[in-house]
Amino acid sequence: MAEPAAEQAAVAVLAERDAIQANLLELDQSFVRRLLDGATLTGQTRQRWDAASGTLAGLWETYMAYSAVVDRVAELGTGSHRPAKKDLPELTELLTGTSVQLTRPPAPLARRDLADTGRRELTLEASVAAMRRAFTEVAEVTSAVEAVWGQMGDRLDATAAELTRCRPLVAGLGDEVEVAFRDADSSLDSLRAGVNADPLALWHEGHVDTSAADRLREQAVRLAARIAELDQLRRDARRRIDELRGEVAAAQAARQDAVAAWRHAAERITALPGPPPDIAEPPLASLDALAAAGRWTRLQDEIDSCTAGLAASAAKTEEFERSVAAMLGHRDELRGLVGAYKAKAARLGVAEGADLAVRYDQVRDLLWTAPCDLAAAEAAVAGYQQAIHAAEGRRR
Repeated sequence: MAEPAAEQAAVAVLAERDAIQANLLELDQSFVRRLLDGATLTGQTRQRWDAASGTLAGLWETYMAYSAVVDRVAELGTGSHRPAKKDLPELTELLTGTSVQLTRPPAPLARRDLADTGRRELTLEASVAAMRRAFTEVAEVTSAVEAVWGQMGDRLDATAAELTRCRPLVAGLGDEVEVAFRDADSSLDSLRAGVNADPLALWHEGHVDTSAADRLREQAVRLAARIAELDQLRRDARRRIDELRGEVAAAQAARQDAVAAWRHAAERITALPGPPPDIAEPPLASLDALAAAGRWTRLQDEIDSCTAGLAASAAKTEEFERSVAAMLGHRDELRGLVGAYKAKAARLGVAEGADLAVRYDQVRDLLWTAPCDLAAAEAAVAGYQQAIHAAEGRRR
């Protein structure tokens, strides 16, 4: 080779070696490669990584032999006074000849060629081609593993976060939810262990099969929603049980007031309806048992039933109170009417008539005597009113 060509070739070889070295170091020091070396692998990943590890070891052996030749090329072919004419034959041989000498352990006997000496001689170009093939083989494995671990890891981490968020709420929500949570948690551990040990089992035609992780994620989301729903029911149920106790006490107090009002009215008016029905005690022991068993949906239904029954009883009490008050009010209204009718009779000058006087005394006895027969008093008032109207007509 001529001096300019030799120098140019030496510079190019040196630059190529530097690039190869940088890429090899990045591969060798990569996080995935170190994880694979330290992991307990199984299945396809173990088979392919065992092969790739052997390829990587051979790649480094080739590189060391190749790099030694490049170092000699740099010594002879670069620098301010390089290359020297006397070095051109050696430099040419290094650059173009089979200058890379490799010695490897013999292959297993079943695959060994009869003339195999374990030694190989390669040109720099052939060495680079061999290293490129080896690098691609190893990088394909590490890249595939990295893709699987990345995509599956994101999904499994999201599922783990969902389960972690729900974990403090699970206890006490019932056997069905607790079993479902344990199953999801166990499935997550199992799937993560499988991904860590044999990630390449999920690598198919250049794509990661995330279906198992996606299904588990959907399962965890549904379970989390159910847990949140039941936890809300649990918190509402406990609050509502406490509220139910207070509502029952208030309803019972209201009934006592209604009964007292009824007794007061019964002393003044006959034929009152019977007292309002008793306020039933809620089945608190049964409600507590449902809570202890984590049957929150059933508990909510029972509380709803108790609340509805209590509301109906309270409504009957209120209606009864209104009815008693209305009867007392009607008596007072009749008293007022009698007074107005008597005043009218006085204006007409008929108040002292024998018939009206008798009727007035009868009405007064009915309305101002306890207990008052309200129906009889109402009829008597009507008769008194009609008698006044009749007297008024005769006056005309």
